[in-house]
Amino acid sequence: MNLEVLEKARTRVPSIPVLVNLVSQRTKQLNRGERPFLKPLSKFEDKSDIALREIAEGLIMAGVDMQAVEEHDEKRTRWSRHF
Repeated sequence: MNLEVLEKARTRVPSIPVLVNLVSQRTKQLNRGERPFLKPLSKFEDKSDIALREIAEGLIMAGVDMQAVEEHDEKRTRWSRHF
């Protein structure tokens, strides 16, 4: 794994858990046969490296469901009132 590409991807997706999930999801898609958005550097390039390069180049973005986040925060607040 290229550390420069990893750092570039981290500037695009600063949350490590979100970045890991994004790379994982995209790697699964590539393993199922979806075409990469970038030309592989070699015939043997790992799918996770391709996914990471796609994220670093801004071809893949993470979406956040704000309604789900608000519901989660509301449930957590409701439970914290009881303690």
